[in-house]
Amino acid sequence: MRYLPLSDADRGEMLARIGVGDVDALFAGVPAGKLLDALPDLPRAKSELEVERIMASLAARNVSAGSVPFFVGAGAYKHHVPASVDHLIQRSEFLTSYTPYQPEIAQGTLQYLFEFQTQVALLTGMEVANASMYDGSTGTAEAVLMAHRVTRRRKAVLSGGLHPHYRDVVETVSRMAGDEVVALPPDVTAAEDLAAAIDEDTSCVVVQTPDVFGNLRDLTALAAAAQRAGALLIAVFTEAVSLGLLRPPGAMGADIVVGEGQSIGNALNFGGPYVGLFATRQKFVRQMPGRLCGETVDAEGRRGFVLTLSTREQHIRRDKATSNICTNSGLCVLAFTIHMTLLGEKGLRALARVNHANAVKLADALAGVKGVDVLQQAFFNEFTIRVPGDAAAVIEALAARGVLGGVPASRLMPGAGLDDLILVASTEVNTDDDRAAYAAALKELL
Repeated sequence: MRYLPLSDADRGEMLARIGVGDVDALFAGVPAGKLLDALPDLPRAKSELEVERIMASLAARNVSAGSVPFFVGAGAYKHHVPASVDHLIQRSEFLTSYTPYQPEIAQGTLQYLFEFQTQVALLTGMEVANASMYDGSTGTAEAVLMAHRVTRRRKAVLSGGLHPHYRDVVETVSRMAGDEVVALPPDVTAAEDLAAAIDEDTSCVVVQTPDVFGNLRDLTALAAAAQRAGALLIAVFTEAVSLGLLRPPGAMGADIVVGEGQSIGNALNFGGPYVGLFATRQKFVRQMPGRLCGETVDAEGRRGFVLTLSTREQHIRRDKATSNICTNSGLCVLAFTIHMTLLGEKGLRALARVNHANAVKLADALAGVKGVDVLQQAFFNEFTIRVPGDAAAVIEALAARGVLGGVPASRLMPGAGLDDLILVASTEVNTDDDRAAYAAALKELL
């Protein structure tokens, strides 16, 4: 009764008020094949202490990212997050704050969102950024919907180098919206091939750099080709630290830039929550999804912050709104903003250089293993290797030897004929010993 306080009499009264004879009648509309015909195979009752022990034993079967040499990336990256970030975001005024609809009592939240937007605009080389999306994949889908609104066209072309999870989210959202998606195969990533796929119905071309395989892309020619055809170029990234070293997408002509900001200020967190970054050109600002914080002055002339252009949100215009997101991953945004502020421009560039240098060292070490081919000449902190045989089996065997060696491409792209490829990432947390352990384990296996 402590956790299930309703009595049989209570339930009977509720059913009578609803007008049904029993609980089963409430599920009459569910197809029979979708209903369980028996209780799941779970213990019927355990004490809290017993549950804790069971869950702890299950958790102990995991290999945590910090306990072994770790080279897993493919859209989520292990970076060092200073202890000061975690300390500051747990201050009660940050941890408990919520939707800043009342600017007179939410100036602190609005200010850090405004500063976050400024940081994202500078990082991406764009003119305006919003107050974040849920993550990079949903942000990419929103970017495609935005391109449709701007161009009044309904077709998106997706590069074969776009992360498959991002592609899947775009396809799902587009299918629900009745839009067309042309998802090119993994080997179609060159600018000229993407440009050839643009026609008069194309609203946007979506291209990732560095792409899912680690290839760096110069988007200049593709941006020009898309714009000549009346389409927009959407540039995507999954590794925010790369923006500390690489030419920003905005400088290459991108119309919308969207990506994952997890690498800055946010741990792996078992896959989320993360923070999506979204930026565009000033002329498209009224079609941009999500929130936008603006700077103003109060009645006494003092600097202040407000949510602006809020007609984009569905609580104002409902079906005419340009966005279905009316919140954001606020605490993740704050962590990003604090970490970025601590780093500064100089620190971010230094961090990016260390990432790249570590990845180069790792690529050199793995290239020295007989049978291993490193497929990229130019990359940031992630690249692809080809191994003899089944890459997924190699990854499992490496894990058994205490090395998490990357992500088999077949896991992300099953059936694409990429069974011998591994996506490998190296960040500032990897040491010479880690790299030596990976090369030695791989040599032993192959």
